[in-house]
Amino acid sequence: MQNQLYYGDNLDVLRRHIKDESVDLVYLDPPFNSNANYNVLFAAKDGHQSAGQIQAFEDTWRWDESAARQFAETVESGGSVADVLLAFERFIGHSDMLAYLAMMAPRLIELRRVLKETGSLYLHCDPTASHYLKLLLDAVFGPTHFRNEVVWKRTSTVKGNFGQGSKLWGQATDTILFYTKTDAYTFNQPFNPYSAHYLEGAYRHVEAGTGRRYRLVTMIGPGGAPKANPQYEVMRVTR
Repeated sequence: MQNQLYYGDNLDVLRRHIKDESVDLVYLDPPFNSNANYNVLFAAKDGHQSAGQIQAFEDTWRWDESAARQFAETVESGGSVADVLLAFERFIGHSDMLAYLAMMAPRLIELRRVLKETGSLYLHCDPTASHYLKLLLDAVFGPTHFRNEVVWKRTSTVKGNFGQGSKLWGQATDTILFYTKTDAYTFNQPFNPYSAHYLEGAYRHVEAGTGRRYRLVTMIGPGGAPKANPQYEVMRVTR
């Protein structure tokens, strides 16, 4: 599967088209119950935007027959995911949030199925449901395969939620939950080069002949008695 885009319900696409253990990385940015409708715009054959559009999905979740059916199907399959959904049912009842979680559960199960043993999953969400989704992910992947919670900060708060007279803190962050399928996952740590300004300030000395920058630091053990007075020997000198 290379360079392919699928349009449609991702649960159907996953079950019909994506093989077991065939995916290296999953990033999903599911709807957050934003009470908004999302449309798909079509382009004409000449490349210009067509006036035609369809509603892709309505991000307003309601507990109805469809939600109840999806909830029942997942619970009937048993396992930890079923246990968590039943716990949610006892706690929050047949609510809009339970409808949302019932929609997410089978999709997360399928995403785990298609991940390779070395694969990872990043789920982008907001505080509306992040605490519920983490429990659901713990059930799908196992608590020990939770790796990080990444806090993504916007440059400004959500419009209208922190104006004059507001009675809550500004909502300026989203959450990205990082899980892996196994302990043998691939993680390529990102690095960025130091800026010239930082190098000139932190590494002020230049080695003759090579031009390499370096800095001088104390060799005295830090912390004193609270840190057991650590000592180091260099060139027969102990400090």
